[in-house]
Amino acid sequence: LVDRYGIAWHEKTLGQLFCDGSAKQIIDLLVTEMKQANVELRLQTVVESIEATADGYTVALSGERVRCTSLVVACGGKSIPKMGATGFGYDVARQFGLALTDIRPALVPLTFDDNTLAPLKPLSGISVDAVISHGKTKFAEAMLFTHRGLSGPSILQISSYWREGDTISVAMLPGVKILDALRAARARNGRQALQTALSELLPKRLAQLIAENSGIHSHLADVSDKQLLGVEKAINEWQVKPAGSEGYRTAEVTLGGVDTDGLDQKTMEAKSVKGLYFIGEVVDVTGWLGGYNFQWAWSSGWVAGQAV
Repeated sequence: LVDRYGIAWHEKTLGQLFCDGSAKQIIDLLVTEMKQANVELRLQTVVESIEATADGYTVALSGERVRCTSLVVACGGKSIPKMGATGFGYDVARQFGLALTDIRPALVPLTFDDNTLAPLKPLSGISVDAVISHGKTKFAEAMLFTHRGLSGPSILQISSYWREGDTISVAMLPGVKILDALRAARARNGRQALQTALSELLPKRLAQLIAENSGIHSHLADVSDKQLLGVEKAINEWQVKPAGSEGYRTAEVTLGGVDTDGLDQKTMEAKSVKGLYFIGEVVDVTGWLGGYNFQWAWSSGWVAGQAV
């Protein structure tokens, strides 16, 4: 469908798909498809109430009552409220007795407490290719230091698995044998400082901070392998405990939602309520970055559309 509309796209790591240009092209595609299907689009319309009837539903829309035999809830989650996102879909699910799983922000930047953040503030804006781990889950993508904590694709990905109180592990030079690299730097020029050697591997401000935190102030010639191993651990086994996340304000998706056990997996119809369907982000299905959540929204919408 995207190719048919002449929208250029590219594939990144982990199978992620992105538009070459603006994502507004996708909106234009969807609106065009709606027009071709004679869909009536109403904006600035409030759903005041939903009532089940003998042959379907009655929906009160800004003073007007609309009757239908099938009702598809496709309202998304709570993420990015400034765009109008609310928990409306969850309220509808509760109204009709459907179970919900725990709901929380996902694909969201992580934040630090003041003590953790203070020494890291000079790094705001610096990005490195990193591997972020939480338990057995890990992501290898860019990581960005921010004025509130950490962001970037790898952090957004791991945020779907992280919970308050958990520690994440960060490798800022994954695949690099740092001890060997520092030994080689020591052999080439033992009079150089640790910060100088690290600057060949990491952004200068990050190298400076790691060197300062290591407590090593002598020339490399006077630094033992044990001390260099400590530096390697600080770079590739950084254990840090986020205090929280930036919340729904910046979260790209909402984790949790309508329990999939209560939905027919082939039609997305509620098993206990005839003619009521839930699709997309309002359902407890969350994908990775890079088109997976769009794919779920469109695929679940398609099967519901075939059923109604």
